[in-house]
Amino acid sequence: MSRPEDAETVKDISLWELFFEFFKLGAFTIGGGMAMVSLIQGIVVDKKKWLTEEECVDCLAVSQGLPGVIAINMATYIGNVKRGTIGSIVATAGVMLPSLIVIMLIVEFLRGFGDNPYVKGALKAIRPAAAALIAWAAIKLGSKVLKGRKILPWVLAAASFLVITFTDISAVWAIVAGIAAGIIYTRVNDRRAAEAAEASGAGEKEGGDDIS
Repeated sequence: MSRPEDAETVKDISLWELFFEFFKLGAFTIGGGMAMVSLIQGIVVDKKKWLTEEECVDCLAVSQGLPGVIAINMATYIGNVKRGTIGSIVATAGVMLPSLIVIMLIVEFLRGFGDNPYVKGALKAIRPAAAALIAWAAIKLGSKVLKGRKILPWVLAAASFLVITFTDISAVWAIVAGIAAGIIYTRVNDRRAAEAAEASGAGEKEGGDDIS
């Protein structure tokens, strides 16, 4: 659900700010799209207050369920939420541009450095750091989603983890199953609430008739 201040906040977010924040993310994050998730969350939720925790989790779920790199999908999503189509283009360009520049430089000027022992050592050190970033993002976002006494989120999370880990089923199907389960769960709850309200209204009506 959108926050009340969004209508005012969106006017204060410039396209340059969107581009610059995502450009910094793309320039200083090493380890791939998933490693960027926690940093994106830190900027758009904790620092800039562009999204709430719940909105960020929704952004992550949508981005993970779509083709492409999750960090780019999240940038496109957030840019569109804050500044529409042009915002999505600017944010996406910002997060992609550093990688494009670096790759072009490597291809043009740094050929042959791949076998350098120092380069190999640096890459070996980067891998566990990237894994730590991914784990931290999973723990932090999971603590926001898996809370309270509702059983369904825990069941879906456990089932998705087991299916993705121990089978060849794509994560996309786990997300699709979660969407279907959420829709069914919401409809069942809405129906029960409507029936309870109807029964309560009928009871009050009968009570009023007895008094009269």
